[in-house]
Amino acid sequence: MCIGLPMQIIGQRGEMAVCLYRGLENLIDMMLVGEQPVGTWLLVFLDTAREVLSEEKARQITDALEAMRLAMQGETQIDHLFADLVDREPTLPEFLQS
Repeated sequence: MCIGLPMQIIGQRGEMAVCLYRGLENLIDMMLVGEQPVGTWLLVFLDTAREVLSEEKARQITDALEAMRLAMQGETQIDHLFADLVDREPTLPEFLQS
């Protein structure tokens, strides 16, 4: 299984971008999303940008990955990392609502 990581562009290097994830710099192939400005958030799989993300979406993914890391260590207090889901009523997709 491959997990996408949210990374932020901090520099350009030709057709590649220098991106930051958890304090580490990575050289990312930008072929699928095209050139993007410094500061842009990307969803990256196997050192290739697959999607441009909003800052909010990048934070949500980062929080979910942190929750997974903590759960693997036996931590159970992770609700704060799912603030967008806690206390929200589930909704059916529109085509199932009628």
